[in-house]
Amino acid sequence: MRLVPNFLKFRTEPGWLSVVMREGRVDFIHVRREPGSKPRVLLADSVEKGADEADTLGALRKSMRLDRYRCTTLLAHGRYQMIQTDAVAGTAEEARETVRWRLKDQVDFPVDTAAIDLLPIPNPSQGTSYPPHGGATDGMDLLPMPSPSDGRAPQVFAALSPESSVAPLVHAFQAAKVPLAAIDLPEISQRNLAALFEEGGRGLATLIFDDDEGLLTFTANGELLVVRHVEIPVRQLTAADAGRRDMLFERIALDVQRSLDNFDRIYSSIPLTHLLVAPIPGVDGFLDYLRTNLTVSVTPLDVSGVLDIVAVPALLDPLRQFQCLRAIGAALRDGPVAA
Repeated sequence: MRLVPNFLKFRTEPGWLSVVMREGRVDFIHVRREPGSKPRVLLADSVEKGADEADTLGALRKSMRLDRYRCTTLLAHGRYQMIQTDAVAGTAEEARETVRWRLKDQVDFPVDTAAIDLLPIPNPSQGTSYPPHGGATDGMDLLPMPSPSDGRAPQVFAALSPESSVAPLVHAFQAAKVPLAAIDLPEISQRNLAALFEEGGRGLATLIFDDDEGLLTFTANGELLVVRHVEIPVRQLTAADAGRRDMLFERIALDVQRSLDNFDRIYSSIPLTHLLVAPIPGVDGFLDYLRTNLTVSVTPLDVSGVLDIVAVPALLDPLRQFQCLRAIGAALRDGPVAA
């Protein structure tokens, strides 16, 4: 049998295509990284989601050529738990299995069939270098085990998701014949996005609200250090009257300030540049309230300064940019990718 000539074979598009399921829609963001250049956003689209996710993806596979991309997606809020715990010496596989059973009483689903991954938390006093923009290291690599001089045990984030959450998501892509190469978390998406705004040697706090909640992260050198959740979805802010909105602003500011104080106490060697906040379209006065009531400077998040969005000028629109932030971060999941 003759081999198919190379020019007839499908060519995988460089970079990552994030395919993020939201309420009533699917967001698609394609990002390509090249050394020495801003990451380029080559596609930013949203499509109405039908009742069946596999049918939605299957219907779009041909028109959007989804089978020619390396795809990633995000687990939805409530579909996983992220727990900070002590690190374990040994191979990555050994560490995952040890942590899996250690945390069995802290999750509300069976751990034996759960998906699990570990993300080491760097210790600032040691300058420990971790693999950038990834979860646990590959199968037989040893997990980093720094010896903190401040007496704190090395820590990791353990992300666990029940089989009942992961299996249907994987099945939807398989049934639609759309290649799924990675599944990430909103916390990792936000870390990837924050890394574009960081200043060398300094930490950054980032606050983004979405359909599910507010997420506050603290990062440095592209690594995730602290995660805090604000249980206020964006629709609660947009629907509130003036009086109710002021109460929500106060609650958010108190939560953020408490987290800022805790970060300063634990990571005193890392100075924070500022708090980066995604403006919420239709929620006036939010950033001004935070500026007045927090002890750190507040800066609006705008991706137009850190990404090349010439191909997708729609992202200049504040509402459209806000809708796509999670998908943008997911598509920024690692460094340059060869064609």
